[in-house]
Amino acid sequence: MTTGAPRLSSQWTTWVPLLALVALAAAWGRTLPGWAVLLIGLCLIGAVLAAVHHAEVVAHRVGEPLGSLVLAVAVTAIEVGLIVTLLAGGGEKTSTYARDTVFAAVMITCNGIVGVALLVGALRHRVAVFNAEGSGGALATVCTLATMTLVLPTFTTSHPGPEFTGGQLAFAAAASLCLYALFIGVQTVRHRDYFLPVTADDGTDNDPDEHAPPPSLRTTRLSLALLVIALIAVVGNAKLTSPAIESGVDAAGLPTTVVGVVIALLVLLPETLAAVRAARRGRFQTSLNLAYGSAIASIGLTIPVLALASIWLPTPLILGEGATNMVLLVLTAIVSALTIVPGRATLLQGGVHLVLFAAFIFLSFMP
Repeated sequence: MTTGAPRLSSQWTTWVPLLALVALAAAWGRTLPGWAVLLIGLCLIGAVLAAVHHAEVVAHRVGEPLGSLVLAVAVTAIEVGLIVTLLAGGGEKTSTYARDTVFAAVMITCNGIVGVALLVGALRHRVAVFNAEGSGGALATVCTLATMTLVLPTFTTSHPGPEFTGGQLAFAAAASLCLYALFIGVQTVRHRDYFLPVTADDGTDNDPDEHAPPPSLRTTRLSLALLVIALIAVVGNAKLTSPAIESGVDAAGLPTTVVGVVIALLVLLPETLAAVRAARRGRFQTSLNLAYGSAIASIGLTIPVLALASIWLPTPLILGEGATNMVLLVLTAIVSALTIVPGRATLLQGGVHLVLFAAFIFLSFMP
């Protein structure tokens, strides 16, 4: 991780987000040929890598667990804008985009990010050690939010179909926002120590960068600004490539849920890379903070905004999941609890989560 202040403006992590933003502005609102879509995709990848770098610079300045919140909240806030933009386009097929994207975010964070972080970390350090108190509380919050917003709409009877009534949606939105605020307060103030990285069993610190001098205030401010620019470029360019994704999905005869999965995969790339890098340094708690914090933010911020936006959105807001995804969600909750409770994990736990993630991806393409 590059945390020093000297000559940040000369690094590729400075000009790539700006280039991606220029490409976004030039292509916005236009029909793109194949070569332009490819160029936008390259800008998207570069912006993702730059976002990881700048998030780590800011995280090193503010420390944990605030550092993990920077990337999670920033990505989720812009993800909400992407979902609202897609829904505002109208059309019957867009009515499930919010549900599909949020559920995909939960599966990606709780199984994909957690699984690959545990696998990479355990391969290097044999055993992943983390704080069960903090991670357990975060997991409980994820499970509650996911069940309340993605499962209950399927079983409520006041409205036909897997939808909330206006009052039910307002309650779910308020409860989600309150739970999110409560989690942030516990994570950053009251029980901050529960979310700090745990020292390795041999007493050594696997992250020498943690003891490096923090970046200057000027460097941190510049990285924060470039992080926001990079994330706007990531989500904006993902929006530009979404028509190509939708066309490919339609041409292949795949279900529309694949669009939400692909968009969530693109948007969550920065958090995935940051979590893997933290795991390689032995900072497994940081990886879990990123994963579960992103899942909580993805629901806790998205549902309240969608509840407000539903007043003027032209399409119904379908949130209730089907039986297959509910089974995956229950299995994820059980496996995650068994992973987190001991406060230690090995290759086996990482492999189990990755198999669950692979099952989700496979069943999204072949329901």
